Amino acid sequence: MQVDGLGVGWAFVAGMVVAFLWYQKGPMAAQWERLTGIGPERSRAARTRNMLQLVVANALTAVGLAVAIGAVSTATGNDSVWLALGVGFVGWLTLSATTLLQHNAFEQKRPLLTAINVGYQLALFVAMSLVIGLL
Repeated sequence: MQVDGLGVGWAFVAGMVVAFLWYQKGPMAAQWERLTGIGPERSRAARTRNMLQLVVANALTAVGLAVAIGAVSTATGNDSVWLALGVGFVGWLTLSATTLLQHNAFEQKRPLLTAINVGYQLALFVAMSLVIGLL
């Protein structure tokens, strides 16, 4: 099994683009800010730490998806983009979505906030998996 470093790099870029687009000014960001109470003024103090965490998390997600897609591709002999998307979807569903649902339920966060964050994670996993699958 091989992990394509170029695919990991471009998947990371795709993930950063998804994060930028998802939470930029617009309806999604406005809802997220309203539901969390965290606007630009409040987030400014933690911006450097948050961006560093985003970079690390997206890098690890890109590597993890590349390894998972590579392992499933090697095991099945299938290197299609559909397989990559399927692995990404299953990874999102079983690891990311379930974790967010569990934590948000116990923290009594509003369902719309959970939906926004779960939707972001789905977009992230699909975009990264698509890039890995295409390369």
